[in-house]
Amino acid sequence: MEHQEQHEKEAEEAINAINKKTGRNMPQAIATGAVLVILILACLLISIDLFVYLVVLFMVLALWELRVDFATVGLHIPVVVLWVCSAATLLSTYYSERHIVAMTVCVLASLVIVAIAASAKVTFGSRISLAVADKLSHTDAGARLESSFNHERGEVSHSRLSHVAVSMFTVLYIPLLASCIIMPLTFNEHPVAHAIMMVFMPALSDTGGLFAGAWLGKHKLSPRISPKKSWEGLAGSILFSMVGSFVVMFCTYEPAVWASRWWVPVVAGFMIGVAGTFGDLCASMLKRDIGIKDMGHLLKGHGGVIDRVDSILLCAPFVCVLLWATGM
Repeated sequence: MEHQEQHEKEAEEAINAINKKTGRNMPQAIATGAVLVILILACLLISIDLFVYLVVLFMVLALWELRVDFATVGLHIPVVVLWVCSAATLLSTYYSERHIVAMTVCVLASLVIVAIAASAKVTFGSRISLAVADKLSHTDAGARLESSFNHERGEVSHSRLSHVAVSMFTVLYIPLLASCIIMPLTFNEHPVAHAIMMVFMPALSDTGGLFAGAWLGKHKLSPRISPKKSWEGLAGSILFSMVGSFVVMFCTYEPAVWASRWWVPVVAGFMIGVAGTFGDLCASMLKRDIGIKDMGHLLKGHGGVIDRVDSILLCAPFVCVLLWATGM
């Protein structure tokens, strides 16, 4: 019995050491990741339309997280209008016969509509105040001190233009980039393979970066923005995404395609590794500027939805263009 307790104690210490080095609760992160993988694969196997609706749902949740995050520093975005515009943009991109035209028109119209709504500063109910209070209760005091919005005079009053600018940034960050996840489902008749490339390869890249950084990381990539990121982690991200891209394309395309386009997985892996890491750094910079640790708490071990999809969103336009240009 004493020997068993010693083993359990050593295992617990090892897990705590890994959690500390990675900055995550790894058992929770693995369990949540497994559930997400099963959910996404189930949608893809049942119907591509279900996958599109799942993307819409995740973007709706991501917009609510951004609404709360910006509200903690007094910035307002019209979340209800953004929900409607984002859903319309993503669904129009998929179902319209002219996908690119539909995406372009919807994004431009969303920018105008959201800007008008942001300038009006219309709010619904007091739920946002409760969400902000809960967010601040989970926020580290040190993060708040490093925030750009930390002033001796207390809360800063923002101009109407600031609310409009942040709202327009949100349109470009969520519906526009998310449309690039939907777009590859509409061309070259490989929607499942394209969906896996768009969603799972950035996630695999994150996993490779996490493990390589945890065990080999010595040279910091950007200490001020994200102390956990390292050059070794970036190399792991690129390697994992390359291997994953080779597997997906080997299982999907005919040998004749491989003869002329064997280099595509190499380029895709490099692009996903670099763009995904850059997406993580952008989200970390946004969190550090606002003064929060996580965008949300919906996904146990991963933080919020934005924390999970930031690399996917940044990778989406690059992978979309690569798949379209190479005819894959």
